[in-house]
Amino acid sequence: MTTLVGAWKAARERLKAAGVDQPAIDARLMLEAGAGVTRLDILTDPHRALDAQQAATFDGYVERRARREPVSHILGRKGFWKIMLSVTPDVLTPRPDTESILDVVLPAYPEGMRFSVLDLGVGSGAILLAILAERPAARGLGVDTSEEALAVARENAANLDLNDRAAFLRGDWTAGLGEDSFDVVVSNPPYIPTAHIETLDPEVRDHEPRLALDGGEDGLDAYRLLAPEILRVLKPGGLLAVEIGHDQSAAVEALFRAAGAAQVRTVKDLALRDRVVTGFKNPLETAG
Repeated sequence: MTTLVGAWKAARERLKAAGVDQPAIDARLMLEAGAGVTRLDILTDPHRALDAQQAATFDGYVERRARREPVSHILGRKGFWKIMLSVTPDVLTPRPDTESILDVVLPAYPEGMRFSVLDLGVGSGAILLAILAERPAARGLGVDTSEEALAVARENAANLDLNDRAAFLRGDWTAGLGEDSFDVVVSNPPYIPTAHIETLDPEVRDHEPRLALDGGEDGLDAYRLLAPEILRVLKPGGLLAVEIGHDQSAAVEALFRAAGAAQVRTVKDLALRDRVVTGFKNPLETAG
């Protein structure tokens, strides 16, 4: 007989042997999904038996995870900020590091304030939808080159009942968007140098969309294009916040300063690594 605690311990050891980074957490998440139980069930009723169907489903999940398939792909979902998102191999799995963008945006816009958000490279919709979920007077547009990613974002917006305030557009970054259009522009662009991608963990290297990772030879290609374009579509006084690699702060700050951004600075993530470059469009700036 397989029990909840027995299944969890065996899976944890198997994943640990396979080199998985957080074997205990991953084993619990998959056990909850595979056996249809909660974390509380595992704690308060650890010797509950799994039936044959539950055991087989859970074993299948563990087998896939041991081959380093991401948990988000196995379960088809991932939590981000305070929302739950559907995730597929067509989108980057949302990461806690990216929540640092929310730490920049939300304090700048009180709950009742109306404002517009543009999310460039929207992927699953994580950043945009987390902002809209917290700010009921806000509206937003997510842009992505991938129609498959946009389908995931639209599904997530509908599941969160945010589809009346979120629109999605297939496009090449800011192409076709008017000047002075948005109060806030956010982005988590590809920033991994091409040569470094093969050194990444298998979960990322083998399962994440390459388009969302590859930042060119030095990892800065997207920022060179985005810096002037983000300033173009921001309203005067508008806020920008872009995720960066932990060693890219100086270079990305310089690109945004050169494009005319004011009060440019870098915000660290919870691990105290440089993670978000933020700044404003000069409120005195006029078009032309």
